[in-house]
Amino acid sequence: MKRMILVGALVGAFAASTAFAQTGHTAPKPQPGTGPAVSGPEGQVALGSVHLPKGVKADGKALAAGTYQVRLTPQTASPDAKGQTASLERWVEFVKGGKVAGREVVTIIPQAELDKVQKDTPPPANSAKVETLKGGDYLRVWINKGGNHYLVHFPA
Repeated sequence: MKRMILVGALVGAFAASTAFAQTGHTAPKPQPGTGPAVSGPEGQVALGSVHLPKGVKADGKALAAGTYQVRLTPQTASPDAKGQTASLERWVEFVKGGKVAGREVVTIIPQAELDKVQKDTPPPANSAKVETLKGGDYLRVWINKGGNHYLVHFPA
């Protein structure tokens, strides 16, 4: 009798699972996004010129003090933290005399997102500012161009 009850329970469980599978189980509803998609400019973009008052390390190599033309490359950098958008982490080149003297990762911040990320006063539109950050350990190049802000941090 116990065997009959056990077999009956197993057959019932199997029938129920088969019926559930045949009812057309649907995928979960799509979840709403966390906000509008944010992306940086496409391709190579000339960002302007900056004057570095002292030598720094760019991509692990020495970059001497001086004035450089800065251009954004289409090459994305690997985001360091989960949740960062790859198109907003790119490489910039520092060009002097028509030759690339160095390159470094730049973080692109759209104007609409700036207040969530940066508290300092930004440079005026289509200009740049170079400043030594508190403690003197880093030099920051901040470029405001075309509705985006470009931040490059160099170890001093």
